[in-house]
Amino acid sequence: MKKTIFHQADSRGRADHGWLLSRHTFSFADYHDPERVRFGLLRVINDDIVKPSMGFGTHPHENMEIVSIPLTGSLRHQDSMGNRHIISAGEVQIMSAGSGLTHSEYNNSDSEDVNFLQIWVFPEQRDIAPRYGQKRYEAADRRNRFQTLVAPERNTDAIWINQQAWFSMAELEAGSVLSYVKRRPESGVYLFVIEGELTANGHPLAKRDGLGLSGPEDITLQAETAAEVLAIEVPLH
Repeated sequence: MKKTIFHQADSRGRADHGWLLSRHTFSFADYHDPERVRFGLLRVINDDIVKPSMGFGTHPHENMEIVSIPLTGSLRHQDSMGNRHIISAGEVQIMSAGSGLTHSEYNNSDSEDVNFLQIWVFPEQRDIAPRYGQKRYEAADRRNRFQTLVAPERNTDAIWINQQAWFSMAELEAGSVLSYVKRRPESGVYLFVIEGELTANGHPLAKRDGLGLSGPEDITLQAETAAEVLAIEVPLH
């Protein structure tokens, strides 16, 4: 069944904790909207800004695929699997929480904010061994085309995810046209505009707007200005 869901940037939930300013595309923590709980198996898109040297102390997760994409700045990561890493803009991090893990994420800078997207997807298999992945991607490889960041296939250039889900990013020049070709006709695709303005299958979108599309057709994007967009393809059930 064809369906379109539009989430304007200003309609997102908002949490201001002083050290953290977070905008929630879907219900999260104290923000709850029964009409905005998830899009298929996509559960969370949090747009987080963390003050210098501040962050999320050690806390647990289980049975969730958690993807972090720094947009500006860098994060300092530590987890119960023994990983200690810095994740900077241009890199992507994923944790398959599986049977359970604990981790912390802090702004690695003592002078500048970090802005990152935190995205949760329900897993395909539950209670797997926890797993960590991180990779840097070149922005030039997504100029006017989609670059796959996260995918369910192993041994590819993308980071593996425990779900039939694909994360792809494109940077579009003003006036350019690009098609997103779905991997599975029965999947849904959620578009999140990081920067700029574009039109997706006739729907105008601005910075931080989101659009969920379900249906068999591919998606045509036209950049009204220079734009950056993240496409998340997920099962709908």
